[in-house]
Amino acid sequence: QFESSGMKLGKIEMKEFYDVVRAKGMIDVPPEYRTSVSTYFGGNVKELRLLTGEEVKKGQTLFVLENPDYVQMQQDYLEAKGQLSYLKSDYERQKNLVEDNVSSQKKFLKAESDYRVTNVKVESLGKKLKMMNIDPNSLTMENITSTIRITSPLDGFITAINITKGVYLNPSQTAISIVNTDHLHLELDIFEKDISKVKVGQTIKFKIQEEGNTEYEGTVHLVNKNVDIEKRTIGIHGHLIDDQVAKRLSPGMYVEADIYTASDSKPSLPREAAVDLDGNLYVLVLETSENEEYVFREKEIK
Repeated sequence: QFESSGMKLGKIEMKEFYDVVRAKGMIDVPPEYRTSVSTYFGGNVKELRLLTGEEVKKGQTLFVLENPDYVQMQQDYLEAKGQLSYLKSDYERQKNLVEDNVSSQKKFLKAESDYRVTNVKVESLGKKLKMMNIDPNSLTMENITSTIRITSPLDGFITAINITKGVYLNPSQTAISIVNTDHLHLELDIFEKDISKVKVGQTIKFKIQEEGNTEYEGTVHLVNKNVDIEKRTIGIHGHLIDDQVAKRLSPGMYVEADIYTASDSKPSLPREAAVDLDGNLYVLVLETSENEEYVFREKEIK
């Protein structure tokens, strides 16, 4: 009758009990895994085929810009590059002539100046073309283009699109925001009075507000040294233990967490063994058991 009633016997066991520091915060990613895409050179948005939440790869074309000024920059580069070959030849010729006392020092200095100035111009324009995703080494008069491709600087997901097809995108104006979720972490806040209890390596158990009682685990990775003057809180940086769990979470999710600090081994009973009667807690202590008859003594506990 005792077992069929759903009751069972237990015993006092030594268990680890922890002091817990409560914390609140959010799921986040390191700054290097979050980026805002813009352009160094303004232009009209010619192509845009993205949706918020879409996954993109590093180097993938995000959108295409068009501007006649791109043509002029490529033309300037090709013209300067064409002049450079002649100026280099003239510079070397004047250098040999001045060494043989055949030509004047003035002509040599003029040839040297023209060559070096044009060389700087070619290098400068070449770097600008690379910033436009145009390879200066393969550029010819036949493949000059009025459009440039803006590519993704990292793997990730589109979190915001601030442009539409046909609009003019100004230099440095944020067009698209991307976040990489491969390195999710916890950004928590604790009250300054608890700072002495929290140390690197301690266990963090946390819940996502939208998921109810599902509990996840992490560890304290970094304890901030700055105190928020208004909130009187200190930031805690935590790492997630399970990479598979991290894939189900997203940056910005609100979390409530417990940081397990100091521990102590103490005698314990299961929570279910204690019964609350009129504000007092009791357990039943087995006195005798004969012929499947059990006698218990009610004992108050604190």
